[in-house]
Amino acid sequence: MRLADIEGLMLNIGIIVFSCFIFFIIYDLAKRSNAGKFGTLVLFFALGLGLAAFIIKTVAVEMIGGHV
Repeated sequence: MRLADIEGLMLNIGIIVFSCFIFFIIYDLAKRSNAGKFGTLVLFFALGLGLAAFIIKTVAVEMIGGHV
C-alpha cells in the first residue's frame, strides 16, 4: 500500500470523525440551551447545512476528478 493510498484513507476517516464531532457539538448546543424538539431540529438543519455543503463539495470534486 502506497503512502498516497494511506493518506486518502485517513482523509476519508478524518472527514467522518469530523462530521460526527460536528453533530455532537450541535446536539450538545441544543441540550445546553434547552431548545426543545423543534429548536433542536432547526439547529441540526441550519448548522448541518454547512457540513452538508462541505461534504457535497468534496464528493463533487472527487467525481469530477479535480484536485483542489
